[in-house]
Amino acid sequence: MNGEQKSDVYAQEMQNFIQHFSQIVRVLTEDDTGHPEIGDVIARLKEVLEYNAIGGKYNRGLTVLVAFRELVEPRKQDADSLQRALTVGWCVELLQAFFLVTDDIMDSSLTRRGQVCWYRKPGIGLDAVNDALLLEACIYRLLKFHCREQPYYLNLLELFLQTSYQTEVGQTLDVITAPQGHVDLSKYTEKRYKSIVKYKTAFYSFYLPVAAAMYMAGIDGEKEHSNARRILMEMGEFFQIQDDFLDLFGDPSVTGKIGTDIQDNKCSWLVVQCLQRATPEQRQILQENYGQKDAEKVARVKALYEELDLPSVFLRYEEDSYNCLMSLIQQHAAPLPPGIFLALANKLYKRKK
Repeated sequence: MNGEQKSDVYAQEMQNFIQHFSQIVRVLTEDDTGHPEIGDVIARLKEVLEYNAIGGKYNRGLTVLVAFRELVEPRKQDADSLQRALTVGWCVELLQAFFLVTDDIMDSSLTRRGQVCWYRKPGIGLDAVNDALLLEACIYRLLKFHCREQPYYLNLLELFLQTSYQTEVGQTLDVITAPQGHVDLSKYTEKRYKSIVKYKTAFYSFYLPVAAAMYMAGIDGEKEHSNARRILMEMGEFFQIQDDFLDLFGDPSVTGKIGTDIQDNKCSWLVVQCLQRATPEQRQILQENYGQKDAEKVARVKALYEELDLPSVFLRYEEDSYNCLMSLIQQHAAPLPPGIFLALANKLYKRKK
């Protein structure tokens, strides 16, 4: 099956995936019915789940299901194994929700998925930190409930724990490279940018869902995982560079969020590209305006990016990177079906959100 056909499979699986969410909530909230003293907590958890886990594109969670269907022979895809694949997909979405709730607080973000960030809702504030921890805990409760008896249970536990650590390493790199209120342009190198992207985005957004499906399909060899990781890490970089571009040049009504990378002093692909091309005078403009909340200063940085024609630079990058991905898939996908990787690549190419 080629990548174009496979993209349709994502659309076909979407309804199953979203419908499964009610079962996820039921498992997580009915488990403690024998403990009436925490009834208020369960009500809060339900609210946290329903506000923060839904409303996204579900690409990460759906990838678990799509890859599982591709890797496991049809006769072994019984109702129970598909329920487990759906659940593990939702575990990836809960990990994403955990990261986003905390990231929005750290970045002072305003909106997420077209609605006000959770921490900015009246009465929530920094209590959102504990809500994020509840979301993370739910992952391991679900894995235990659905997968404890499966031979891949330990591999899944280790995968989620390792991926969480890697993402937190990436977030740490991000915040120490770009502390709020202190701009040091010398830190915004391509090398540092690639490190942040690798750890903060690529592992959890791309390797985690495919690797989870591989383990569930009984594929646990280092060679297979190493080959998949090589393709998926490149894909993660491609995805994050698109995200950085859309943060500033995307349409908030389409992306569902108002970008704040300039205000937040982020080591973004755009600022790295700007520094590689800027004259000393342009670098001074960046120094005076980057990492500040003032709308005029943000607009001045955007104008500088446009002067340097960074939108065109991005379009060329997107084309080159897509071709590079196709080549990597051709070289390294085997023995896995290339359709898994082609589906993801085709969902990313020219995306607007």
